[in-house]
Amino acid sequence: MEKKKIKLKYINKIKLIKNLNKNYYDKNHSLVTDNEYDDLKNEILKLEKKYNFLTSKDSPSNSVGYTPSKNFKKIPHKVSMLSLSNAFTEEDLANFEKKIINYLSEKNDFKITYSAEPKIDGISASLTYKNGKLEKGLSRGDGKEGEDITLNLKTIKDIPNQIFSKDFPEEIDIRGEVFIKNSDFKSLKEKFANPRNAASGSLRQKNPEDTKKIPLNFIAYTFGFEKGLSIYNQFDFLKKLKEWGFKVNPLNKLISGIHNLIKNYNEVEKQRSTLDFDIDGIVYKINEFNLQKRLGNVANAPRWAIAHKFSSNKAISEIIDIDIQIGRTGALTPVAKIKPINIGGVVVSNATLHNEDEIKRKDIRIGDTAIIERAGDVIPHILSVDKKKRSKNSQKFIFPKKCPSCGSETIKEFNKITKKNDAVRRCSSEGYTCDKISIEKLKHFVSKEAFNIDGFGKKIVESFWNLKFIKFPQDIFKLDYNKIEKLEGWGNLSVQNLKYSINQKKKISLERLIYSLGIRHIGLENAKLLAKNFISFSNFINLAKLNSYDDLLNIDGIGETQVNSIKNFFKNDENIKVLNELEKILEVKSVNKKNDNGLLNNKSFLVTGKLNGISRAEVKSLIEVNSGKTVSTVSNKLNYLIVGEKPTKRKIDHAKELKIKIIDQKEFLKMLNKTS
Repeated sequence: MEKKKIKLKYINKIKLIKNLNKNYYDKNHSLVTDNEYDDLKNEILKLEKKYNFLTSKDSPSNSVGYTPSKNFKKIPHKVSMLSLSNAFTEEDLANFEKKIINYLSEKNDFKITYSAEPKIDGISASLTYKNGKLEKGLSRGDGKEGEDITLNLKTIKDIPNQIFSKDFPEEIDIRGEVFIKNSDFKSLKEKFANPRNAASGSLRQKNPEDTKKIPLNFIAYTFGFEKGLSIYNQFDFLKKLKEWGFKVNPLNKLISGIHNLIKNYNEVEKQRSTLDFDIDGIVYKINEFNLQKRLGNVANAPRWAIAHKFSSNKAISEIIDIDIQIGRTGALTPVAKIKPINIGGVVVSNATLHNEDEIKRKDIRIGDTAIIERAGDVIPHILSVDKKKRSKNSQKFIFPKKCPSCGSETIKEFNKITKKNDAVRRCSSEGYTCDKISIEKLKHFVSKEAFNIDGFGKKIVESFWNLKFIKFPQDIFKLDYNKIEKLEGWGNLSVQNLKYSINQKKKISLERLIYSLGIRHIGLENAKLLAKNFISFSNFINLAKLNSYDDLLNIDGIGETQVNSIKNFFKNDENIKVLNELEKILEVKSVNKKNDNGLLNNKSFLVTGKLNGISRAEVKSLIEVNSGKTVSTVSNKLNYLIVGEKPTKRKIDHAKELKIKIIDQKEFLKMLNKTS
């Protein structure tokens, strides 16, 4: 009976790790943290060691990674890409070295030199070069065969397509890690959970042109198959990689002695938070290739290398309070104030709670003992709370139904796409009624993509707000500089610099002004589309008087969500007042009016279906260059419906009802004096 229980426990753990591998390697999605994965892996290995009747082909002792995706051609690795055993303590490292010495039948004073290489948390790749030319690139896959992602890898600037060095081997598989820098990941946060997922997802795009748009990097660290390599140790190989044009980890070191490995480990761990890439440990490799060859491999890992994992990016602390922060768009974000704790070399005193639903789901309360995780560049968040340590008098946290700043009702908007209420609760006030929203709006107004006023950062906004120097955007251009000069930390020179910076920004483009207003769902690209449509600031302001919001749907790229946001913005009297005041102060550059003498002047077009040999973007460009206009819906304002292959029947029927002229591609090109 006991044997059955042990076997069932083992099978369940194998199923779990198999599912984690599938999500991690095939779906680019991490279901657990690296530490949780390592813990599960070690539990399985310990069970196998203790009970010899436990075995599975899916065990981490027999497999690496996951079966390659069906989206790419599978190609066997000439030399398998192995995984590494893990060390977590100084004792683990001492045992690792002792086993090596015993295996080599050397004495205890035998000196071992290690190449210590920080382990980047990215995607492994193998590059095959023949006669200096990159022939193919494979993913790790299951370690035995990988996915052919050659074209995607060739888009990475760090990977040389041709190497001309005379000492470069006749044939070699250069192996390394593909990753995204933390600084580059900031622009991808909306699409991916973390840099590793972003790198993995980008490498597995079907179209290499899509991969090319992602800022991928590559660091080389080893080789698989080789023919003609005349180097005899790992550290010299790393130096040679650099000479050949590859990038290598700048923190690589040659070290002897366990004590020195630990010293280096502690130094690198302290630097972790300052690096622009994620590392999760240090790999130690026996430096001499002849010793590596003698030691060989055990199961799916080499005897001559081990990964020394960093301490967990998790820590335990107490939730002192839960604070509600209010953003520019009115979003209420709960933040846990915790007893300061060191996580991975960084002192953490705040942790995000995301939203109201997250607090309910995890039942997070003030006074709870919580597990806090900080991963890379991600804001620390609470993984869970220990309910056993909870006080009997503990009460559930009630999310405010009224805005803590202005007292307005807080709402959850209905999402027409998901058919559910949004997870985020928002303050319902518009304009500048809510102080917290106002401050965030002002921060946005002076931000880099908006007015970009040099020397007028977020802290200055907060300071001037508290001093009642500013409340509305127009106040920035009416500051009393005499009062500012009397403030601590300010002098004549700094005040004159600020005055100069503000006056310089009184001239601004219409698109940046529209963006600076902080209208929800109106980013810089949408602001450009609106500016192009309105041409002048006065036309934009008059939108409220004309009440012609539905016409905005005819702007290609502007949808119902954006139109509703604009409508709400113009319904607010304070917003209208701000616009009128800014019009008096600013010199807003109108958009250059398009050529009115083109062949399609005063004509509007809509395309339905696929055209032959010409993209919609090119059609749009042709129309605009020739003074025409493109719209996104069939309405009375449409002149021509261009029909291609597999058109939308509803659009054709609607066009017929409205007696709009329906033409094909040939007729359209004829209007431009072109032939298909």
